[in-house]
Amino acid sequence: MKHTKILAVWVMTIVVLCFACRATADVDKETAAVAAATAWLTLIDHGNYGDSWEAAAAYFKGAITREYWEQTLTAVRKPLGAVVSRELKSKTYAQSLPGAPDGEYVVIQFSTSFDNKKSAVETVTPMLDNDGIWRVSGYFIK
Repeated sequence: MKHTKILAVWVMTIVVLCFACRATADVDKETAAVAAATAWLTLIDHGNYGDSWEAAAAYFKGAITREYWEQTLTAVRKPLGAVVSRELKSKTYAQSLPGAPDGEYVVIQFSTSFDNKKSAVETVTPMLDNDGIWRVSGYFIK
């Protein structure tokens, strides 16, 4: 019951952030993309891998199935343990990325420390989805 309430709070937080991240002339695109990436990473940090797939960009969901995403994150991310710290390292706006359709993207890098890996770089790439909301289209850990 407690986990259900916590999940409901996180889902509501992400919904609010997604509406807050709507692209308008008044909203800085990089800031909106970082907010979307941070909310999305929270799902992964709490082991909600399937929910992170649901919250991802249409392009992402077209490239990988939910089941494969959950298996991949379980194999790659779970062994790293809990996040100890995460700090924004860089953010770069782009309209073209290798292997991706033209669009609006922000490539974001975080310096992250996990329980079982003290120094890592997470690269999260939100894109402006067809409905005007920033959603994650790529995620890598080095």
